[in-house]
Amino acid sequence: MNVEMWIRALKAARAGAEVSQEGLATLIKWSPSTVAAIETGRRRPTMEFAVAADQALGTGGLLAGLLKEHEGDRAPSWFLPWHGYEEKAERLRHFEPCLIPGLLQTEEYARAIFSAGGINRSDRVEELLRLRMSRQQLLDRDDPPECVFLIDESALRRSIGGPAVMDRQLGRLLEAAELSHVRLHVVPLDAGAHVSLGGGFVLADLPGNDRFLCLDNTARGQIVDYPEWIGLVLRKWESLLGEALSQRASLELINKLKVTP
Repeated sequence: MNVEMWIRALKAARAGAEVSQEGLATLIKWSPSTVAAIETGRRRPTMEFAVAADQALGTGGLLAGLLKEHEGDRAPSWFLPWHGYEEKAERLRHFEPCLIPGLLQTEEYARAIFSAGGINRSDRVEELLRLRMSRQQLLDRDDPPECVFLIDESALRRSIGGPAVMDRQLGRLLEAAELSHVRLHVVPLDAGAHVSLGGGFVLADLPGNDRFLCLDNTARGQIVDYPEWIGLVLRKWESLLGEALSQRASLELINKLKVTP
């Protein structure tokens, strides 16, 4: 299964239902330009899109099933549910103690991470890299989620991929911060000990007051919706936000660390 085959399946389903591109866009409440971009391969289909298209075209889950099969070829199994939650989220709150958050990483920076230690084969590195880069499209969507990123200052100072790669990564953070739906705050080193030195997390707020939590660990991510865990992480988030620099001061710090203008 590949993207080209999935696109052919989508077009065949549309033709069978006698629905045009514009008609599908109206039915699923996505922009016609997005539907066209997906059908021409310029934009990767998401699970949210596949589920909506299945419902509109009466395909009984075919498109979502094919896409899940395709994503399963590229993504770790634990990640598949999170991908759907991330796509549907109205707000994402992300804290990282050691790295730049994945949604804000440059390709060079992400490749250096996936290549570290030689654990991943070169073809696996490229698969993981394509997945990470495709996820970033949600920041440029017509209806992007509100995204708040808290980054420990140590992540800004850790030289991943070398000085040039790191410099371009800092530039990417400054560019992302210009987006109206993105807020970026740095937790400074002089904050000392804080409540989440043990690992990063992402909170996804979905429509209907649903909320999911993704926790990072060395082996794999863990996705939960346990109220007590989410309540604890929300308290940690508020504590971290209280320790963080304002957005203006955070961007000033990133500018100071950046070597080139």
